[in-house]
Amino acid sequence: MNLLAGLEEIVKENEPLAKHTWFRLGGPARYMVRPRNKAELLDVVRRCHENEVDIYVLGRGSNILVADEGLDAVVVQMYYKNFGQVSIDKETGTVIAEAGVSLSQFVRRCAGEGLSGTECLIGIPGTIGGAVKLNAGGRFGDIGNVTESVKVIDSSGYEFTRSRDEIYFGYRMTNIIAKFIIEAEFSLVPDDPDRISRLLKEVWMLKKNSQPMNSRSAGCVFKNPRALSAGALIDKVGLKGHNIGGAFISEKHANFIEAREGATSSDVLQLIDLIRQRIQDRFEVDLELEINLWKQ
Repeated sequence: MNLLAGLEEIVKENEPLAKHTWFRLGGPARYMVRPRNKAELLDVVRRCHENEVDIYVLGRGSNILVADEGLDAVVVQMYYKNFGQVSIDKETGTVIAEAGVSLSQFVRRCAGEGLSGTECLIGIPGTIGGAVKLNAGGRFGDIGNVTESVKVIDSSGYEFTRSRDEIYFGYRMTNIIAKFIIEAEFSLVPDDPDRISRLLKEVWMLKKNSQPMNSRSAGCVFKNPRALSAGALIDKVGLKGHNIGGAFISEKHANFIEAREGATSSDVLQLIDLIRQRIQDRFEVDLELEINLWKQ
């Protein structure tokens, strides 16, 4: 472990990544690191940069598919116990949250404090870091609407802050290319906690009734093409419920792939390829992935 010598307390070798993702699929990481603070994180980032070692960033693994072969790389997890602080100013509506904060807990915490603006994020798994970098959201809005600034660290270990006017929040993407988001600042609006609670319940029930919330999946597999629904397109070509091995296209929402008993990442990848080909053949539409594929 020459690369990470001296950091043995926070490093695991050949760590199975399947247990760290919602799909519960994929092989091991050569090294998995849980920095306990920013200093340790910077140390790991700089070592990887100097030695030209690939580095991946893991939150709760909610939108990731890891290859069956695993990764000959360093996976850094922004663990909630180490990067999970939230500070709230109820008078100004300013909320600062670290990257490892659970998105669902963040939403409920803000609602409990009588701050509105994050209700659209209820039911979306993951962490603040991933949510901001990929502009998490849905038909009710996205996290970019309330983000004021983001503190990041790039692949060489340089730390800086990007303000709202420097960030482009697009559909499930941003122009943030830095590897690590450390924390983000949000601007929310004081409101009646009971009204916020009612809205949360409404959004949650709509999602629960239309999405396979309790399955082993990574959320929506594909981005919606402009003015179209990826799920509706998949349904129209008759693939809802179709399976390859242990990977099934959800009967509840065709833009979800569920991993069941015996599933492998290869099964999911083959199903993704099949869906893309059918949609291209029928509608001449190229579906773009929303989930992240981790492979060498």
